[in-house]
Amino acid sequence: MIQRIPDSIQDNLRFLCVEVDSQLANLQAFFATPTAAIARRVSERDGYARNLKMRIHADCVRRLSRKKTGQARRRILRSLELVATDLDRLTELAREGVRQLVDVDDPAVLSPEDFPPMLALVRSGVAMVEGAVADSDTQQALQIGRLQDTLHKRVQQRVGDGVTALKQRDNSTEDLTRALFVAQTIRQMGDVLLHLSEVIISANLGQSMNFERYRSLHSLVEELADGEDEAFSMAPIAETRSGSSISGISTGDDDDYVAIFKDGLKRKVKEERQGVESWHEIYPGLAPRILSYKKRGQSAALLIEHLPGLTFEHILLNEPPELLDEALKRLTRTLKSVWQETHTDTPVAAGYMQQLEKRLGEVYKIHPEFRSSGATVCGVDLLGFDALVERARVREAELGAPFSVYIHGDFNVDNIIYDPLERRINFIDLHRSSYMDYVQDVSVFMVSNYRLQIMDAPLRRRIMGLAQDFYRTARRYATSRGDTTFELRLALGLARSFATSTRFILDQSLASRMFLRARYLLERVLAADLEKADRFRIPMKEIFVD
Repeated sequence: MIQRIPDSIQDNLRFLCVEVDSQLANLQAFFATPTAAIARRVSERDGYARNLKMRIHADCVRRLSRKKTGQARRRILRSLELVATDLDRLTELAREGVRQLVDVDDPAVLSPEDFPPMLALVRSGVAMVEGAVADSDTQQALQIGRLQDTLHKRVQQRVGDGVTALKQRDNSTEDLTRALFVAQTIRQMGDVLLHLSEVIISANLGQSMNFERYRSLHSLVEELADGEDEAFSMAPIAETRSGSSISGISTGDDDDYVAIFKDGLKRKVKEERQGVESWHEIYPGLAPRILSYKKRGQSAALLIEHLPGLTFEHILLNEPPELLDEALKRLTRTLKSVWQETHTDTPVAAGYMQQLEKRLGEVYKIHPEFRSSGATVCGVDLLGFDALVERARVREAELGAPFSVYIHGDFNVDNIIYDPLERRINFIDLHRSSYMDYVQDVSVFMVSNYRLQIMDAPLRRRIMGLAQDFYRTARRYATSRGDTTFELRLALGLARSFATSTRFILDQSLASRMFLRARYLLERVLAADLEKADRFRIPMKEIFVD
């Protein structure tokens, strides 16, 4: 839907586009006629474009401050601020080009005929900006963005010629060097055009969108539409800590998502794809279907089936107890079925302490107060946390899991979907799935409940109760399998998850409680008698309580 731009902003945007074009035209003319008069026309008008930019900014801020300004309107106003900034940046680059050229002794050395065609491309991009913004024209925005690639290729060729000339000449070195700086300035203009394109596309789609991401989305959606000319919209759902973005795709006639678009680094997206495909082979029905996959350079994108239902986190925090009980029963039943179907007698070591050691640096960056070298209290030596982890790692070597099963690998409460209508559990975000110790999923799930930053006392008790109920189910399964070191491994897994999760939590009170629980669990494991491993118990009622 096209959002009308306020007249005052529209007018200043038009003036700004005209001013930018005028400055670029002057730079073009300078190559043909390098006179002081043209140089002054560029350098002496630096304030006008800046004033126009500031007028647009001030107008946008004033309108954003109104309480009745809707989200779509806010999105447009913020994009207009960025567009104005980018246009002003082009005038700065034009002035930089002139500054380099005015000191050239022999203009002929520059091959001045090479540069005006490049500037003509920049001007053609600027000429499209006003229409692309006013009409919310994504196709025109794409045309602006495509100019960057053409400019980069031409600049690269010009730089190559310049370097060759530098190697062959004994003089004019300074002039040739300035030509290289001018070429680099025009390359930066191409980058600004690309950013302008991305700003306009992002405003049209309602979320941050770079050029490559849009091209991946467009090709994937074309496959989803199967050649039909159907309008799609998208809405942001989440952004992962690995840098991937997740969005919901819906048709113009329906608010429900028809697919999920996920993109990011090719390695990460490929892992997600392989994880989903592995689940389909090993235990069909739990993972969503992959509708399409595209890779381009170092990035990739997936279009994934949208699963109906609610995340387990949503049910825990918002739904009645009856639905939570139903979801938990279905989840534990599903897990036991997966563990049984994928069971292999191959022993496996999860390496919880090794995982913890890899992440401690990130923990200390957020919470430097957690780093300690040890202390003595009433004559008792207390190890520093790093030393405690090192000793626990040595002890863990004796506590491998007696068998392995296929696990989720990132079993947080927001990666589990329950559909109350179909009474069905589904898993999402499966890039870490593998054959491993089932205790890894158990510990991650329990701590993902604890770390929810909910202060409401009744709801907090509900969260703690869920974690303990889940533990009891997992323990019964361990007993049925004769897994005598289950509790010791779970203590290490919980310690790992408690400690590493603090790097995502700025609430000092919650983070401290979690870190102290990690330390306590490690001390309990180190004090345990491994010959009586089956008698070791984690004090769950003390750990999962606030």
